Amino acid sequence: MEEKLKQEPADIVKIVLFGPESTGKTTLSEQLARHYRTVWVPEYAREYLQEKWNNERKTCEPKDLLPIAEGQMRLENKLSKKATDLLICDTDLLETKVYSEAYYVGHCDSILEKYALQNEYELYLLTYIDVPWIGDDLRDKPHERERMFQYFRATLEKYHRNFVILKGDKKKRLATAVGHIDALLKLKGT
Repeated sequence: MEEKLKQEPADIVKIVLFGPESTGKTTLSEQLARHYRTVWVPEYAREYLQEKWNNERKTCEPKDLLPIAEGQMRLENKLSKKATDLLICDTDLLETKVYSEAYYVGHCDSILEKYALQNEYELYLLTYIDVPWIGDDLRDKPHERERMFQYFRATLEKYHRNFVILKGDKKKRLATAVGHIDALLKLKGT
């Protein structure tokens, strides 16, 4: 099972959209993929949990986290092979770790945690909570956005991840993200 959580080697730059629910990560992932003419990795948890909700009317449980993590890495590894010089990831295992700890009293499966910390990305784009909340079947913490944002930020700081906070409307966030990604690509020589 551990192999299912491991990143396969890829000679590309990987960027992660990271942050609380309903903060524009998917929208920005799609925009960035279009801008850079590359692919983006959708959030596997959305598909997995929506199907669970539709079939069982149940939300995420601790037993769902490893299958979600495996699905996320399967998608990332598959799409890494189709990316140009850059892969945009709508989430990563570190985000799954954050949700595990936030929802399940500080607990995270040790295997999930191992790969959440081991897998590598060049830049995290931390989305701020200054966009309107849009509810759906899976989102359930509209009144905890500030607390969740601080948890996401503290996680990036704790594990010394390279990150930038994105604020403002869609246009401003895209411009800020592109500026940081362009600088990173230039530094990497791609």
